[in-house]
Amino acid sequence: MPLPVLICDDSALARKQLARILPAAWDVDVSFAEHGEEALELIAEGKGALTFLDLNMPVMDGYQTLEEIRRRDLPAMVLVVSGDVQPEAKARVLALGAFEFIKKPTEVAVLERVLQEYGFFSATAEPPAAAAQQAADRGAELQVSHRDMYQEVANVAMGRAGELLARALDVFVQLPVPTVNQIAPSELHMVLTSVDQSAAVSAVTQGFTGDGITGEAMVIFNDTNMKDVSRLLGNDTHDKDYDIEALLDISNLLIGACLQGIGEQLYVRMNQAHPVILGRNVSVPELLKGAAKRWQEILAIEIGYKLEGFDIEFDLLLLFPSTALPAMNRQLAYLLDGDSVC
Repeated sequence: MPLPVLICDDSALARKQLARILPAAWDVDVSFAEHGEEALELIAEGKGALTFLDLNMPVMDGYQTLEEIRRRDLPAMVLVVSGDVQPEAKARVLALGAFEFIKKPTEVAVLERVLQEYGFFSATAEPPAAAAQQAADRGAELQVSHRDMYQEVANVAMGRAGELLARALDVFVQLPVPTVNQIAPSELHMVLTSVDQSAAVSAVTQGFTGDGITGEAMVIFNDTNMKDVSRLLGNDTHDKDYDIEALLDISNLLIGACLQGIGEQLYVRMNQAHPVILGRNVSVPELLKGAAKRWQEILAIEIGYKLEGFDIEFDLLLLFPSTALPAMNRQLAYLLDGDSVC
């Protein structure tokens, strides 16, 4: 009797990748969900005896899903698979009932070790040919777009940056679902959904290059948050020079970690320019005016970070000109092992 396995992740790429690295000889019936609400329905139908659960999802995230599984006493053993690698994130999901946590991108050896350790799978010397073909077909029906691939790569990189920030500041960083838009530069301010367009903001910018991939990263702070930023960093005097140093330090950490995470997934070494203050106490349209003049079309990835327990939110924008996309797409193809991208 096949084991009902459910893979819940908002990314088609993540669902497909995980389905394809499940042990070939494992007798399973795999179902898919894009968010927690779908997962709960499938678990209630008996399709998620073992559920692989992402954390950062729309509609209902992984934390909410775990809470609901426990509240309703649903028949599911939950293994969390997430790019949010903060120690506090792991502690929270284990407290909510998950039996284990593994990070994205998932390593085959780690996955098999966990499955064997908890008795879900016993390794065999040689899987039969039929089982190998069945494993190769898992997730074949899932269509993966370039946009989905950009979003999942950003999601994993975002988690790495969040973990470094959490350790540096001793806080828990609330991570969102990254948003991806291919737009004209004049529309750039519209992607900043978490920033009040009338508010005064400050920003740091940093250019980057790597094997034909060029772009610019910006970290945008709402100036009303700066008092809390200073307090968090131990500057009770709210000195303006110290504020600038704090902006540069936080931005450099976030951008560096995020680009390193992207580079590792794309097998590209990213080189960064020095961080520069792009603007202080300006409006969002004024801040982004310069970017609108540099490129004709851009891929914009927005990641909104929030520090729990503080009134601190800021946005990381990764901007890629259209000329960088062919090189990105070539590298992204490796993530699907030669499969086509829709």
